[in-house]
Formats: sequence, C-alpha cells, structure tokens
Amino acid sequence: MSLPPGARLGPFEIVAPLGAGGMGEVYRARDTRLGREVAIKVLPEAFASDPDRLRRFEQEARAIAALNHPHICQLHDVGPGYLVLEYVHGHELRGPMATDDAMRIARQIAGALDAAHQRGILHRDLKPANILVTLDGTTKLLDFGIAKLMDRSGGDADDPTRTIEGAVIGTAAYMSPEQAEGKPLDARSDIFSFGTVLYELLSGRRAFSGDTTAQVVSALLRDDPLAFDAPPAVDRLVRRCLAKRPPDRFQTMREVRAALDELTVSKAVEQASIVVLPFDNMSGDKENEYFSDGLAEEIINALTRIPGLKVIARTSAFAFKGKHEDVRKIAEALGVTKVLEGSVRKAGNRIRVMAQLIAAADGTHVWSERYDRELADVFAVQDEIAAAITAAMRLTLSPASAAPRRYAPSLPAYDQYLKALHLSDATTAQTLVRAREHFDRAIALDPQFALAHAEFAHLYHLLAIYGVMAPLEALPSIREHTRRAIEIDSSLPEGRAMLGTVAMFDFDWPETERQFRLAMSHGAIAPRVRRYYAHYCLLPTGRAQEAVEQFRLGLSEDPLDLQFRMELAVCLRAAGRLAECDQELRSIMQIDETFWFPHFVLGVNRALDGHLEEAVAISERAFQLAPWFTPIVGFRAAMLRRTGQAEASERLYADHLRPADRYADPIGVAMFHLLSGELDAAADWAEKAIEQRQTAVLFFLNAHATALRSTPRWPALAKMMNLA
Repeated sequence: MSLPPGARLGPFEIVAPLGAGGMGEVYRARDTRLGREVAIKVLPEAFASDPDRLRRFEQEARAIAALNHPHICQLHDVGPGYLVLEYVHGHELRGPMATDDAMRIARQIAGALDAAHQRGILHRDLKPANILVTLDGTTKLLDFGIAKLMDRSGGDADDPTRTIEGAVIGTAAYMSPEQAEGKPLDARSDIFSFGTVLYELLSGRRAFSGDTTAQVVSALLRDDPLAFDAPPAVDRLVRRCLAKRPPDRFQTMREVRAALDELTVSKAVEQASIVVLPFDNMSGDKENEYFSDGLAEEIINALTRIPGLKVIARTSAFAFKGKHEDVRKIAEALGVTKVLEGSVRKAGNRIRVMAQLIAAADGTHVWSERYDRELADVFAVQDEIAAAITAAMRLTLSPASAAPRRYAPSLPAYDQYLKALHLSDATTAQTLVRAREHFDRAIALDPQFALAHAEFAHLYHLLAIYGVMAPLEALPSIREHTRRAIEIDSSLPEGRAMLGTVAMFDFDWPETERQFRLAMSHGAIAPRVRRYYAHYCLLPTGRAQEAVEQFRLGLSEDPLDLQFRMELAVCLRAAGRLAECDQELRSIMQIDETFWFPHFVLGVNRALDGHLEEAVAISERAFQLAPWFTPIVGFRAAMLRRTGQAEASERLYADHLRPADRYADPIGVAMFHLLSGELDAAADWAEKAIEQRQTAVLFFLNAHATALRSTPRWPALAKMMNLA
C-alpha cells in the first residue's frame, strides 16, 4: 500500500515517503493535533490482515512504547496497521570511523540495547540502517519492527518470525548464527548483531559478506571476520561479541557496557603510533630527492598495513621536510609515540639507507640499522624496515598484513613513477605536464604496473581540476588508465577510488558510492580516497554532515594537511555551520598566509553574507596569490564591479574569464555572475560547467551557490546531475 501526500491515517497526515523494507513502508507525516513531525510505519499485509498476529504485535508495540531512553527512537502511538514514531533528523550510521568516535557511539548503542533488554525486549534487526546519527552526533536506535518480548526463560521458542525466509542480504549479514538457523533467541543474539555493527563501524566493511543470502549465511556460520585495524583491546571486545556459540560471548549487554567503560577508563584504546619523516637525500645530487621522498612514502604505505598502528599520512609527515626540528616537538605536534627518520645515498646501482626509530617521550633510540644494497633490492629494504619497526614496537602482524607486497614493478619503471609522483605533488601547470611524461615512460617500461595506471588516471584528473585540460578532453585518459588498473588488479584501492571518480563524472551516484566503499574496504584508507569520497559522493548527494565526519577522521591521520582542512571548511558551510566554516578558514590562513584557497573561500563567504568591504579586501589578496585560478578571477571581477570599478572588472573578465586562446573554467564566469547578484546568468554558466563535466561545479553549487536552489532553474540543474 503506497500512500500519497495528503492521505490520512487517523489524525496523521502523510507528507512524503521515507523508505520501505521487509517490515513495512515508512512515511514522514504531521500530527494534526500537536502540529509536530512524526514518522509512520505502515505494517506489512501479513500483519495487518491477520487479527491474532496484529493483536499480538500491538501488545508488544505498547511494551516498546514504554521504553524511554535518549538513544532509542520513541514509539508515540499504535494504530490499526501502523506505528507512529519519533521523526529523527539524521543520517544512517556508516563506517569506517576513528576508534574514539566508534567507542563513543558503541556506548550509546549498548546503553539503548541494555535498556530494552532490561524490559525483556529483543531488537532482532540491529544493523547500521537502523541506527541514525543526528546532527549533534547523538545516535538513535530505530525499528523495533520485529522486536520480540522474551518469555520468562529469556527465549522466544514460539516466535513465528525467527527464520530468515525471504530476508534480504542486508539483514542476514547482521544476524546471529542462532537466528540464521531459526533457533530460540535471547539477549546474546542482539550482542552478536552489536558486534557486526561495531566491526563495520571500525573497519568500513561488513563482518560477513557474499553475493547471495546463502553465501552470507554460510560465512556467518563458518567464517571469522577478516583482521581489521583497531587496538588489541578493541579487537578482543569485538571478537568476543562475534563468537559463534552464545556461551562464548558476553552474556548481557550490561557486561558489554562494562567492557566499553573499562576501555575508556584504562585508555586501552590508545594506539601505538608513528610518523615517518622524509628521508634526507645524501647523494649530493638534488635531483635524487624524488627517490629519498619515494622511499619514505613507500615505508609509510607498508606500515599502514599493520593492525593497531596509527601511521601519520604523508602530507603531515612531509610538512617537516628540511626543518630539522626536535623529534620530540614533531611527535607532540602530531600526537605520536614513535618517530622514524633516516637518510638515503644513491650512487650508480648501489644504495645506502640509514634508518632509526626514536621514542617520542624522551628522544631515545629504539632501533637503528644500515642497509647497503643493490638498487634492485629497494623493495626488500622497504619491507625489512617495516618488519623491524613492527618487532621494535612489539606489534603483532595479521596474516593479511604479513602478505607479500602486491606487485614489484621493474626498477626503471619504478624510478619514472617516483619522479612523476614527485612532480605531481607540486600541482602547478608546468609540473603536472612534466609528471605526465614520466608516467608515460613508467607504463611503457612496465605495462602491468597497476598503481602507475591508477596514479596516471589521477594525474589527468588534476589536469582537469587545475584548468590545464578541459575535463571532457581529460576524461578519456582517466577512463582508460582506470580501466587498465582494475583489469590488472581489481582490488587496488587507488583504482577503485578512480572508478568512483569516473562514476562521479557520469553523475552516477550509486556507482560512485559503491566504488568508494570498495576502495575503503581493503585495510587502511588512503587520505585521498577518504577526501574524494566525502567531496565527490557525500557532499553532492546532500550528506554534508557525513562528509564533515569523514574529513574529521582523515585529519586524525593527517592533521597538518591544509587541503584536508580546506575541504572540511567547505563541508561545514554546506552543512549550514557558517561560523565554524569561517573559523576553520581563518585558522588555516594563520598557519600558511600564502595558501590561496582559504582566502578565496572566506572572501566569497563574506560577500555572500553581506560583508562587502571585507570581501573586497580579501579578493585582492586572493587574486595576488592565485591569478591563474578562474573562480578567484570571477570573485575579484565581481568585487571590482560592485565597488564601481567597472572598467577594471570588464578587463579582468575579458582577459581571464573569456580568453580566446585557451580553455577557461566556466565556474569562474558563474562565480562572477553569482556575486554580482545575477542568478539567472550564474545558472547558465553552471549549466555549461555541468555539460563540460567540470567537477568544481559540485563545490560551487554546494558551498556558495545555494541561492540557486530556491530559483526556478534548480530542478533542471539538479536533473542534469541526477540529483533530487
């Protein structure tokens, strides 16, 4: 039964559908008596057409309605064939999440389940889709739609819904083994489901998966979940919840809550942590710096495979390059317990690598080693250093992390690949073009080098972002190198992330989400993958608060990445947290006054918020820093126009926004018209940007051009991007 807007169920008026599942359809509705929003679940036909079953369900629903807990969605009322629930503004629980955040949410869920169990109520359908996170970070446990009152013995032997006949995989993946087998259930079944949710919250992937219900159930009954990155005490707690036999689990949710509290009190969730500083180039040839940087980065990548070890990402580690600061100060700034530093001397076909591990607390040396090898042994040296650090920090390798490296390219191809990465880091038009030449050589030397293909696809993406190439010109190369990367290695996270980026260019949001989820399901998540997932998937689909959470998580691993902080600020703006956005931008500017991006975003914010004088001053500084970035040109030209400097404005517009001799990003023109108050013209140029597949249009529409959403032009723009 589908209810149209305006339909009535007693005193409740249907506003819009919210979703549907095996336990009924859910609608947003208005309580006409109290003038409040509610959610209404219309029960399946099997319940509504069976008087005995409906009567029994209503009895149990009334018992659930008596639950009063801050982390349980309240059941307000019961009608003939429907439930009236609290309407919660929030988003579905999703991982992966930082350990501390996951533990905070786990305590909230455990408290809610404990309260239900104390009243004799099992949930029996606990899964991330039934847990909402509100804008202030509070969780709400939903959908006791198949909840069951336990009998006095604690079981439910007469329960007619205990089998999974017809159940969807999404539900089967979170069932306890006894529920999957149709056996009587007690509180320990919910504890198992809680374990599957916590595992997914920490790892970003399901504990048990498969392509069919049968495969999922088989994994559930037979397999242990894969290793995931968490402190040992957290790992033990999750695995005890996921024990196959109920007697081997925690016996009550109260025990689970006590274990979670003990983790917090004892600070057992604190991880071993390390930063790998850039290795000094001792070769006497500055040109070899790409090699020493590449060696440090490869060691970082190797260490991220070790469960329980927090590894600071490259951007933050390399922020200290050439500064020679006290390692204790560096460790304090990054919040780590160990620092790895070293040097590389490359001469002909020989390399000498010196590495030493230093304790942050007192600056003492924990381990050091010298490696004199043939250049061809560079991959073995990287792995030996990672293994030595693992032993020195008394960490335990899982089978997955101890597996050999995925692929060792030919040494000449690897050398060209490192040069390409080194140049692409600079992200100027000249260095990006030079990087393209080195990627070409790397792939010509080793066509099976999957990571080189994936990074080459990303380089073409950067060429489009920075206006060196038109996006439609770059897109065929992005597609081709992404395809080759996945053909060679279908599990390559960087390849999957680029598949998600390609799907974003096509405005295929379900596929974008699917590919980024796959990219994040293989061990440690690279910062760029997390950034693109937030920026290219969550933000454009209206999930700004989730994007904020992803950026917060990324910054815990890469705290000095100013680009990360910039995109966090953009997401804060899109989430309506305007003051927080501007505060974040000003903080970035204090760290690096020459970084042009925060000047641009803050200036546009001030213009849109009515602070014209401040916006004009900021536009001048932003243009000084990045006169090549067309959105800044549009911003500056609009500010000149609004302060009566029409001639200067027109000159900028003609020379930079509409040049006859090169490609110019239409977002620059759209920005000019937006800030000039010409919404219709801004929409025209936004439409051109969408047609040209300019990814900056997502930033423009979500961070700055939200005024377009209230104009008649928005439905057509949204339709072009397959957005609601």
